[in-house]
Amino acid sequence: MMEILNNVLADQFRYLLPEIILVAAACVVFLGGTWRADRNLWGLFSLAGLVAALAALSLTSDWEAPGGMVAVFAAPLQWDGLTTLTRIMALGGGVVLLLFAWKEVPDRQAADHHACLLIIVAGVGLVAAANDLITLFLALELISIPTYVLLYLPKHDEAAQEAALKYFLLSIFSSALLLFGFSYLYGMTGTTNLSAILHTLNQETSARDIPILGQVAMIMIVAGLGFRITAVPFHFYAPDVYQGTSNVGAALLAFMPKVAGFVALLRVFGFVLPDGVTPRGGLAGTGLSDQLPILLWFLAALTMFLGNLLALLQDNIKRLLAYSSVAHAGYMLVALASTPFLYGDTSGPNAASALLYYLVAYGAMTIGAFCVLSYLSTPSRSVESVDDLAGLGQSQPRVALLMTIFLFSLIGIPLTAGFNGKFLVIFGAMAVPGEHTHLYVLLAVLAMVNAAIGGWYYLRLVAVMYLRTSHKPLQPERHTPALATLLVCAILTIGLSLPPAANWLLEATRNAVAPKSLPARVVQSDR
Repeated sequence: MMEILNNVLADQFRYLLPEIILVAAACVVFLGGTWRADRNLWGLFSLAGLVAALAALSLTSDWEAPGGMVAVFAAPLQWDGLTTLTRIMALGGGVVLLLFAWKEVPDRQAADHHACLLIIVAGVGLVAAANDLITLFLALELISIPTYVLLYLPKHDEAAQEAALKYFLLSIFSSALLLFGFSYLYGMTGTTNLSAILHTLNQETSARDIPILGQVAMIMIVAGLGFRITAVPFHFYAPDVYQGTSNVGAALLAFMPKVAGFVALLRVFGFVLPDGVTPRGGLAGTGLSDQLPILLWFLAALTMFLGNLLALLQDNIKRLLAYSSVAHAGYMLVALASTPFLYGDTSGPNAASALLYYLVAYGAMTIGAFCVLSYLSTPSRSVESVDDLAGLGQSQPRVALLMTIFLFSLIGIPLTAGFNGKFLVIFGAMAVPGEHTHLYVLLAVLAMVNAAIGGWYYLRLVAVMYLRTSHKPLQPERHTPALATLLVCAILTIGLSLPPAANWLLEATRNAVAPKSLPARVVQSDR
């Protein structure tokens, strides 16, 4: 048995090849930046690192996962469909954000910015693969620490300093809450291995014996990860930080931490169970407490309403998109709250699959919207307020069309990926069976009401672009990487709403969260 375990741990490095490439490339860029300040050189090198990591991922995905049951209950990392899909999302998002940052980051800071981005992408991949509380926490910090630096690099004014410091302090506080929750998990189960923790918590014989500490752990973990997904009431840093940092920094905050936060929630609470673990009572995610779905229900409702209602009051576009990000976290929480009651249903709605689908769609349309602001801004004139978009339909019709596509997707209008995502989330909530049907139908109705509220402030931007004129039309500088970012985001926003791309993504998300078939037993090592 020990020989098998040693082979499993040795094989972990093969599957870590994409992250090893990214961290190695980041080290080269960090060191190279001290020798030569050149955004094009280090941008191309970082892009090559991301492409090489994608190639390595395609190679490792064909290998047979090592170790079977031993890997599940002994190794610090696990390799399944959720890991692969999240790594694809992180690497794809990294490529888009790198192209986005090409124009916005000055030459002197380009190397440090791109190296931090590579480390963040590697951290998101490790969060998805984490099979141990220590590994998961370190992976989350691998995202947070470079983000502190990245938020400050493109701008050095007082607003940027405030944004970076506020995110730094609140991120530390959220990490402390998360560690506090993890300590209770360890105290109740005697292990830091996630699969072993979930196996212990989901046993029928021990479920009734879980102490009140389980609910404390649940609340602390939700609070710690709620900061990363900007769920109410852990959202309050978002508008100030988004407004103070650069457009690319705001876009990164809107996407990467959300991916990591929601995937971590899926892992820690067992919404996606590993091999050898079955859900207690057929309800995934309720091992710590049967009250988790109710907690997520209220979080979803509050997050949607507060995000949308406060967005109605904003005239600064980045603050508006920050509250929009809060509202979309609420839609994703609707899917997460519905997941326990639809676990294992491969023929009907799958709420966890809808969550992952929504994350991909949200990333494309939100990064695209921020990229429009960056593309239109010049050193002499920054696009900040809603009035700055006046007359864009006449002065820059192509850019206005792209912005309209992104805004329509954020609303959830048909023929956009945002519509598919909202449809899957709402349909999943309405399909919850049994005694909870009425409660989740109400949640679905609240989501539809909030989508209508959100449509008001998104359509306001469209109206300003096409129905108003500007005394000083915007004249952006043509920049190829920024245009490439806009086109990629627009193609994804439209393409992922139509077959065959929509079918492929839906199938990939279903495979990522599909329940495993191995029996619920733990392999004991030889002593």
